[in-house]
Amino acid sequence: MDYKKTAEEILKLVGGDKNVASVTNCMTRLRFNLNDAKKANVEAIKRIKGVQGVVTKNGQFQIVIGTDVGNVCEEIKKLGKFEENAASDEEKNTGIIAAFFGTLTAIFQPIIPALAGSGMIKALLALLVAFKLVDSGSQTYQIFNAFGDALFAFMPFILAFSAAKRFKCNPYVSAVLAGVLLHSSFVGLNTGDPVHLFGFIPVTMISYGGSVVPILLIVWVQSYIERFANKISPKPVKIFLAPMITIIVTGIIGITIAGPLGNLVGQVIAVGFNWLNDYAGWVIPVLMGTFCPFFVMTGMHYCFAPIQTIQYATLGYGTILGPGMLASNIAQGTAALVVGAKSKNKDLKQLGFSSGVTGLMGITEPALYGVNLRLKKPLYASMIGGCAAGLYAGITGIHTFSSTTAGIFALPVYIGGESFANVINAAITIVISMVVTAIATLILGFDDPAEEQSAEPAVPEKTGTPVKAQGIKISIDSPVEGRVIPLSEVKDEVFSNEIVGKGAAVVPQKGEIHAPADGEIASIFDTGHALGMLTRDGVELLIHVGLNTVELKGKYFTIHAKQGDYVKKGDLLISFDIEGIQNAGYDVTTPVLITNTADYMDVLAKQEGNAGADLITVIK
Repeated sequence: MDYKKTAEEILKLVGGDKNVASVTNCMTRLRFNLNDAKKANVEAIKRIKGVQGVVTKNGQFQIVIGTDVGNVCEEIKKLGKFEENAASDEEKNTGIIAAFFGTLTAIFQPIIPALAGSGMIKALLALLVAFKLVDSGSQTYQIFNAFGDALFAFMPFILAFSAAKRFKCNPYVSAVLAGVLLHSSFVGLNTGDPVHLFGFIPVTMISYGGSVVPILLIVWVQSYIERFANKISPKPVKIFLAPMITIIVTGIIGITIAGPLGNLVGQVIAVGFNWLNDYAGWVIPVLMGTFCPFFVMTGMHYCFAPIQTIQYATLGYGTILGPGMLASNIAQGTAALVVGAKSKNKDLKQLGFSSGVTGLMGITEPALYGVNLRLKKPLYASMIGGCAAGLYAGITGIHTFSSTTAGIFALPVYIGGESFANVINAAITIVISMVVTAIATLILGFDDPAEEQSAEPAVPEKTGTPVKAQGIKISIDSPVEGRVIPLSEVKDEVFSNEIVGKGAAVVPQKGEIHAPADGEIASIFDTGHALGMLTRDGVELLIHVGLNTVELKGKYFTIHAKQGDYVKKGDLLISFDIEGIQNAGYDVTTPVLITNTADYMDVLAKQEGNAGADLITVIK
């Protein structure tokens, strides 16, 4: 994959860098916060090579790339300076529920890699202890335990920084406020005796290590206090006065109101899920195992991360995500593998095997978007397998002891307790998911797409008869050197309203028109101001040099080709005097149009920059 080219195409089709409030990526998808999601050309984006799907949910515009997403995201960030997870104007106008889930997703999504990495370290350590390769009382154990447990012990710091970006406030001040909750001076007050600020304001002492909700509420409060402090602070002293006011005021509100309130919310959530675990423990794994693909499609699975973290902090283990997602992810991967084994389509076979393997590892988007959702029946089969495996996981009560990506390699996170029963049942869950899904996929079957025939277009004879290409995309180079502008900026309604056809316009820097592709000159005006061309791929082109330049009656123009000529890309067709035309009072802006636009799925054109290769891309 050409990461730079893919990034350029995506950025252009989402509406340009000015339409991007922020962009980040998870393991397989780009996550845009767009100022106006309506400007994104969804269908064109789906046709970009390397794009597996597009999802718009919870205020985010998500483009599924696969495992190369990090490289594409880096290239996009190089093209513009974007905030990582600020809310877009589009998102701000969504409903309260969508905005709430969108906020949770944006805050937790950036820390998922750290959660997964830390969880796997703890899982590895549990594995080493279980096989007596490391003693739990050794210094080695203590050091590696610090590696794996640091994130969870100092969770308020991590969330403070991520939440600050979301709420658009100073992340370093947010980290200071998180530090207040964990500072030894503050923690040392928790002796059981009443604590008061100024002697009369009661302070509820809580252990904030590993907590989630309190710091989120505190940073949200900070975002308002900070704006107010910046507004009232005189410029000469703003650099220290505004943060001082923010820390003191937010800190007081945090330890007296926001922190205790957040802790109460966390406890209520924990109690609710503990009740489910005690009286209907099978419900969550079954629901997650069955419907996890839809949670992934909407990004809702990230919204369960706070609840899962609260479980780890209060119970020492989790049941919300791990068991059900293990059942679902294995099912997704298995369904894709079966498709890969049964398909006679070479591309689908390759995609099925590659995405199936990554699905078994816990990364399901390639399998979901590239295979299962596309064919539908394998998706239904994966839901059946996920449901069956989730039911077993729920009945046996398996749970994770740390957080990581739910896949085959995640089995060590199930090691814990007094026996190996938990990890054995997790392994059985994997087997059930694979077997049931494979059988369901074979029974339901799928519509195997026919192999696409691809061939290079034949070179036409000198007669000029075009041969239509069998490819998906047809590229048209610019016929003239200069600066590209959108058709909408052309000062002629016929061109700007795309009445003649879609395309682009070029403000020439050199007075020469060259053939933008191989093809036949269908028509050429004796005034030299315009010509029509039929390319070897069947694309009908109109190149119009200047606006209203027909009135010049050929003055300042020299014609180098005639109607019926078969020309090669780069051949000189017309030369013209830019300065002479401008001095005569005419605009030299040159529209380049696809006059048979209706014959194609789409016509995409550059909107800015220097004219050159790929000025226009025609999608067949």
